[in-house]
Amino acid sequence: MSKTALIVIDMINTYDHEDAELLLPSVTTVVPVLTDLLARARRDDVPVIYVNDNFGEWRSHHGELLDHALAGPHAGLVEPLRPDKGSLFVLKARHSIFFDTPLAYLLRQQGIERLVLSGQVTEQCVLYSSLDAHIRHFDVVVPRDAVAHIHEDLADAALRMMERNMGALVCDSRELWA
Repeated sequence: MSKTALIVIDMINTYDHEDAELLLPSVTTVVPVLTDLLARARRDDVPVIYVNDNFGEWRSHHGELLDHALAGPHAGLVEPLRPDKGSLFVLKARHSIFFDTPLAYLLRQQGIERLVLSGQVTEQCVLYSSLDAHIRHFDVVVPRDAVAHIHEDLADAALRMMERNMGALVCDSRELWA
């Protein structure tokens, strides 16, 4: 079986951006699912890699992003997903987890061939990351209950595209590391 990593996309977030009010209801349902998925991945020694937008703060690092998010009004959505000491962290500038990041190199160094994509936003960053993972020959799994959306209809379409066009396995999180 391929070595797998759990990728947590953009969940270290202050939610003070455009469309945040549309995103928050979905995030609220995803956080407990993702919290459980993180616990199971860590229990089974599955590498956890956070890939997070830097929100245009080019001088920041992941600790500053986390502190800022935890000091904000939506800290309750971030605290349960806090990276632990074993987690890896990659900052990104745009939608894809691969665009101008060292992630592909990191994954190859770790011998990782299968990515479980979780986080937000299904119809944006998760979709683009799935495509970029596919063209880099990574196997992709997307637990539908561990990804948050802004627009449910677009998220449903994105999941179908990932499954059909990119060969992603779309499943429920409970099917992983049971």
